[in-house]
Amino acid sequence: MSDAELILRSTRVITPEGSRPAAVAVAGGRITAVLPYDTPVPAGARLEDFGDHVLLPGLVDTHVHVNDPGRTHWEGFWTATRAAAAGGITTLVDMPLNSLPPTTTVDHLRIKREVAADKAHIDVGFWGGALPDNVKDLRPLHESGVFGFKAFLSPSGVDEFPHLDRDRLARSLTEIAGFDGLLIVHAEDPRHLDAAPQQGGPRYADFLASRPRHAEDTAVAELVAQAKRLHARVHVLHLSSSDALPLIAAAKADGVRITVETCPHYLTLTAEEVPDGASEFKCCPPIRESANQDLLWQALADGTIDCVVTDHSPSTADLKTDDFATAWGGISGLQLSLAAVWTQARRRGHGLEDVVRWMSTRTAALVGLSRKGAIEAGRDADFAVLAPDETFTVDPASLQHRNHVTAYAGKTLYGVVKSTWLRGERIHADGEFTEPKGRLLTRTP
Repeated sequence: MSDAELILRSTRVITPEGSRPAAVAVAGGRITAVLPYDTPVPAGARLEDFGDHVLLPGLVDTHVHVNDPGRTHWEGFWTATRAAAAGGITTLVDMPLNSLPPTTTVDHLRIKREVAADKAHIDVGFWGGALPDNVKDLRPLHESGVFGFKAFLSPSGVDEFPHLDRDRLARSLTEIAGFDGLLIVHAEDPRHLDAAPQQGGPRYADFLASRPRHAEDTAVAELVAQAKRLHARVHVLHLSSSDALPLIAAAKADGVRITVETCPHYLTLTAEEVPDGASEFKCCPPIRESANQDLLWQALADGTIDCVVTDHSPSTADLKTDDFATAWGGISGLQLSLAAVWTQARRRGHGLEDVVRWMSTRTAALVGLSRKGAIEAGRDADFAVLAPDETFTVDPASLQHRNHVTAYAGKTLYGVVKSTWLRGERIHADGEFTEPKGRLLTRTP
């Protein structure tokens, strides 16, 4: 305590042991102690007292499409990391596709890191990509510090990132298992997608029918079988089909090394409320019915689903046409994820401790970021200060995302982020930002 440079005090600090009044001591950008609320402030330390506002660990979002370089007019490191900071996110991991070039070789990773270096307002890590023809690049990317490898089991939507068929999935997963890496998978089966009705047009019901649940269920089953055979680590991205949950629960019980995420839009938006022609709601797999959503929440509560991430996948407004077949698929929600999830969580009887577990602790653990994800001694001093009972109405024009398109427009949400802190420095407060202070992260052995 005597070496503390900063004391952060709140009547509600979310720690691994629960919520309690506490004083958090910080020195050198790290948490040095979590102390009783009324601990005297040592000489020379600065006090920040947040009263009854909640002090959370900064969120860790492991599924963000920054699209920089190459499609920076869709998003970019400067805008994405500002949006993240405004939403209480202090670490993100960037997806390997939608940028040009995609992060599928060591040279491409170097380009991505050079672009991000002076634009990151928060800490940033990188996923690599697993393509049909880059098995030879997987180990070098792993050794260069990517956190794992993204693969699609159906077409990705961009030509430079083709999907893996069953045989190529096996080849890539065999290679990745050889160095105990992590494969993260967009799990939809292309045969079921091809067989589904593809009518196009503005009706959301037609789009939903074109991405049936059994496309997800079949792909998850194939991934489970491969992971079990190879004793490989796999992670299911953006699960939307509740029908896959019994299979996932059984696989976990059987010792399969599988984790699962879902997204705020699947937990807070429903197919019944999507207007026809409103392709700002389009994503793949799609937003499904309210009964399906209830089962996703149950799976979060019982641990079948491990974590919640945004899958922030923006585009320019002109690509969000009123034809669901041709519109770009992706939800822009980076700045709003905490508020969106908290709004629905509190309605369903969950606490902020649950939200922190799903959106910070478990996401940090997924990628091995042992310094992130909790308020305890030894961790980075990354925080969000939240007024959980205050509300705001989403105005797209006020968002930090490069393109002001969002499915949350007009919604009233609970949870106002008052400030965001990175390694003990306030990087955002009241709509104002410091210059970029984020670091580029690499996987630690």
